[in-house]
Parts: sequence; structure tokens; C-alpha cells
Amino acid sequence: MRGYRLRWTELALLTFGGAIVTGGFSLLSMAQHRHLLQSDLRYPGIYVASTILLSLWMSKFATRADQLVFPVIALMAGVGILVITRLDVALGHRQLFWTVLGEVALALVLVFPRRVSTLRLYKYSWAFLGLLLIAATIVAGTDVSGSGYKRWIGFHGVYLQPVELLKILMAIFFAAYLDEKRELLASARIQIGPIRVPPFQYLAPLVVMWGLSLLLLVKQNDLGSALLFLGIFLAMIYVGTARAIYPVSGLLMFVAGVFLAFHLFSHVRTRTELWLDPWSRASGTGYQVIQGLIALGVGGVGGQGLGQGHPNFVPVVTTDFILSALGEELGLAGVACLLGLLIFLVFRGLSVAISAQDGFEKLLAAGLMATLAIQTIVIVGGTTRLMPLTGVPLPFLSYGGSSVLANFVMIGLLLKISSGITERRD
Repeated sequence: MRGYRLRWTELALLTFGGAIVTGGFSLLSMAQHRHLLQSDLRYPGIYVASTILLSLWMSKFATRADQLVFPVIALMAGVGILVITRLDVALGHRQLFWTVLGEVALALVLVFPRRVSTLRLYKYSWAFLGLLLIAATIVAGTDVSGSGYKRWIGFHGVYLQPVELLKILMAIFFAAYLDEKRELLASARIQIGPIRVPPFQYLAPLVVMWGLSLLLLVKQNDLGSALLFLGIFLAMIYVGTARAIYPVSGLLMFVAGVFLAFHLFSHVRTRTELWLDPWSRASGTGYQVIQGLIALGVGGVGGQGLGQGHPNFVPVVTTDFILSALGEELGLAGVACLLGLLIFLVFRGLSVAISAQDGFEKLLAAGLMATLAIQTIVIVGGTTRLMPLTGVPLPFLSYGGSSVLANFVMIGLLLKISSGITERRD
């Protein structure tokens, strides 16, 4: 931290993004009431003010952080609040609350810990805490959605999904362990046929932590999160060792696991059959997927316009199928812009990872961006039927307090790493 310096580029972009969000709320108000209600601009005003305040906070505690990252996040989160408000006003207000709370969490991450690298000292504690939370959810969790699986913990109407926190804790653990054992994992010493692998004792902690998290998630029938953790694991071990044998072997094990799961677990078989032919179950389990595809098709290139479509015909549209709502009312053009912003964010984060001199920070930044990228691929692929549908939220756009908080914490860590890189250069 070096004094106080306004981040003018960031403030200018936040103002531009705030104008887009406020304009969207204005259009929505006119579509719903035939005229603009000033009360409809109260909540976007609160949100835009919160982003400006956070930028001023960063001017003190993360002066040298990347100035393009947060404006992208602010615009996407603002559009998320807008679309969720259009679908359900009460949920839109809740999403605003969680988003502002996420900004508070980001602000705190910029202050504590003082250096991101200190997180590596407690790598096993973070991993144990994450697994403990998931186990506690299985034992004493709550079924908020009525799905039959207890994936939430909380009380008095406030519930969180520990799996969202787990993805951050596992990324920290993987980054710390891979940085510590990088040379040992990169220089294989045991020959198994044509393949050279490191002694198992070096891989064991990674495999055990990853395996336990997958077992707990499968126990909850949370296949989307299980796939996400596999992707994070393979991406980070490749970045940490630069050896293709690890992700290739992991993918082969995944294919074998999918084959076994298809024959052993009925819900996996149902998901696969639904993906291959949803129209054969159009009045049952395939209804959601088909309605989502219809919504995307109706939207066309330009969309129906905010408040002009019927996205509420799609079940669970505020979470798993938010992309369908975006596609119907904003069209292919709007969806492409939002996904383009996510891609830009991931590549910007990877550039931070490349610039980082500390091995742990480099791996952590790469792991956090891999999390966002894989999560986006999984949910977009499921909504458009390029792959089986799995229940993971679209980052910064889907409704969900746990997801919003986790995503803002990840961005806070990325900005803190970015700020540290620039300060060390100076």
C-alpha cells in the first residue's frame, strides 16, 4: 500500500457500466408500467454507488491492482441483478443484497491477509475446513430447493452452499501443495511401462483431497460441482508441473468413471439419456431443457427486449437456466457480449498469473480463473445441450448468495495478487 491514488480508468469504466445497468432498469420499468417509475431506479442507484465506493476503497488498499477487472465484474453483476429482478422482483432485491455483501467481502480480502502468500502456510487447514463443511452439510444440512438433497446450511431464512466456499479452499490447497512439490512432481522417477510417474507419496495428498471432495459431492448428487472440481484439479496440476501426462491420465480416469457411474447410478443414467433425447420426455424431466432451448431460439439475434419475452416458462430460470432468460430477451448479441466479458476476465486473470513472480500466487491466480472458466463452460454447455445439464451457476449472472460471495472473494484475491505484482515492480 502506497498512499492514496484515485483509479481514474476504473472509475470511468464503472460510470459507463453503471449507465448501462441504470438504462436497463429504465427500459424494464417502461416495459412493465408504460412509463418510468423513479422508485424502479432506487436499487440500481444503490448498486452503482456501491461499485464507486469499492473503487475508492481500492484506491487506498489496492492502488496498483488491475483497473479493468472490477468494471467487468460490476457490469456483469449489474446485468445479473437486472435480469433476476425482471424474473422475480423479490429475488432481484436479494441478489442486490448478496452482491453488495460480496463487494464488502472483496474489500476485506484486500486488507486481510496482508499478503496472499501467507495463505500457503495453512494449506491443510483450508482443505480440512472445506471437507468438514461439506460433511456437516450432509449430516445437518437443509433441503431448500426441494430436490431431496441437503446442500445448504443456515437458519432463519439465510442459507449458504458450502460447496461454493470449497472451490476457493481447494484452489488454495492445490496451489500451495503444487508450489511446494513442483520439482518433485515435474521430475518423474518411477517407470510404469512407457509412463514415468512421481513416487505416489507426493501425489497422494492431492489425490486424497480431490477424491474426498468428489465422494462427498457425489453423495449429494451434486454432479456439476464434482465435474468442476475435476476440472480445477487437472488444470492446476498441469499448470504446476507442465506435464501433459497428468491431465491426460485424469481425463482417461474420468471417462472410465463416467462409464461406471452410468451403469451403477440411476440419476447419472437419467441425466445422460435426457441429454441425448429430451423430446422423448417432453412432458416430464425433459420439459426444462426443451423450454430453455425454445427460449434461446425465440430470442434470435437481437432478443425480444427486456420485459417483452416469457422466460418464466422455463423452470428454475433464475439459477440453472439464466442463460435462457438472457438469450430470449437480450438475444444472441447480448449473450455473446456477456460471455465475451467472462472470457476477457479469464484471460486478464491469466495474464496476472503469468506476471506473478511468486509460485503460489501464480498457481492460485491460474486456479481461480480456471474455476470461473470451467464453471462457465459447464453451465453454458448444459443449457445449450452441448453436454449433459449440471446444476452450477453462471458466474455473476445466476441467482445465488453463496455463488456471489465466493466469486467476489476470488476476484478479491486476484486483485490483491495483481496489486502486489505492480508494487514489487515499482
